Amino acid sequence: DLAARVFVQDLMQSAQLSVTVDAAGNIIGRREGTASDLPALMLGSHIDSVPHGGNFDGPVGSLGAIEVAHSLADHDIALRHPIEVAVFQNEEGGKTGSRAMSGELDLAELDLVTHSGHSIGDGIGILGGDPRRLETARKQKGDIAAYLELHVEQGGLLEAERIDIGVVEGIVGIKRWTVSISGFANHAGTTPMTDRRDALLAAARFVETVNRVVTSIDGRQVGTVGQLEVSPGAPNVIPGHVTLSLEIRDLDMEKIDFVFETIRTDTDALAKATGVSFEFEQFYVSRAAPTDERIRSSIDDAAAQLDLSSLRMPSGAGHDAQSIALLAPIGMIFIPSVGGISHSPEEFSQPQDVTNGANVLLHTLVELDAAFD
Repeated sequence: DLAARVFVQDLMQSAQLSVTVDAAGNIIGRREGTASDLPALMLGSHIDSVPHGGNFDGPVGSLGAIEVAHSLADHDIALRHPIEVAVFQNEEGGKTGSRAMSGELDLAELDLVTHSGHSIGDGIGILGGDPRRLETARKQKGDIAAYLELHVEQGGLLEAERIDIGVVEGIVGIKRWTVSISGFANHAGTTPMTDRRDALLAAARFVETVNRVVTSIDGRQVGTVGQLEVSPGAPNVIPGHVTLSLEIRDLDMEKIDFVFETIRTDTDALAKATGVSFEFEQFYVSRAAPTDERIRSSIDDAAAQLDLSSLRMPSGAGHDAQSIALLAPIGMIFIPSVGGISHSPEEFSQPQDVTNGANVLLHTLVELDAAFD
């Protein structure tokens, strides 16, 4: 990550951007506009990855934004607004950089230890930020005129439909819970099946309950159990305790709550049938973020000017744009992902699709520069 950040800063400087690293560790490349009193138009994404991830989720938007700045510099084109290219840090670990910029980051999160083995706070320092001065990285409403993010779709719809550009209508909200299931650990050989309070059996039925509830309700909501820890974890002991995760996503936060309450109601019956108890602790919220209709229209126009097809669609994945939506109108541009594969070394987008996305990003930026004050 450190080497990649140096590489990106060199690219920014070659695009005639002045480069700084804020207290949250975000890399910001800025080019002034012709009007001194206008807020910046911001472009950006991230370059960090999930463990064993791919090369396109994040870098396409970050390097595409730098290429836009490079193109403007190459042609000596100055926009009315300043432009800022933001490479947000630790997007995959919970949008740390963009949430610090929007004021959402809870200081208690700085002590959380990540996959890297470092705490969030230590990581900020390693990346050149200063966790003691996070307030200085925060922006206010009005500091940014609009925010644009180019990204791979991370799904297979655009490729399947042979659509060049996805115009994102909004980014889904996300809520996550830790679910603790308490049964009773006992000898696997001497405890009759009828006398067991098997926490893992209840967990298995809970996973099925989540799938059944989520698929029984009309809409595009999704629900996932992605982590599970069993205790004591011995082959000859009935599992006495299971901890698992529950995640629900939808464009409507009230819909997320409705799905969760339906799951909880069904879980009450499950607990009674299996002789265990369930506890739910919410630990993460990412609000749904609708994109701005003016920006959607500008993306549509840019695609049409370039003879590219476009489709309006939601984003099922979270992005830094969600946090920046608290500060300014946002827009997102999707390009096709081959096979819909993401968060995998097999993740890939065709070079022409990357080029198309960068061109739409450039044309949209120029249109917004004329339209926004």
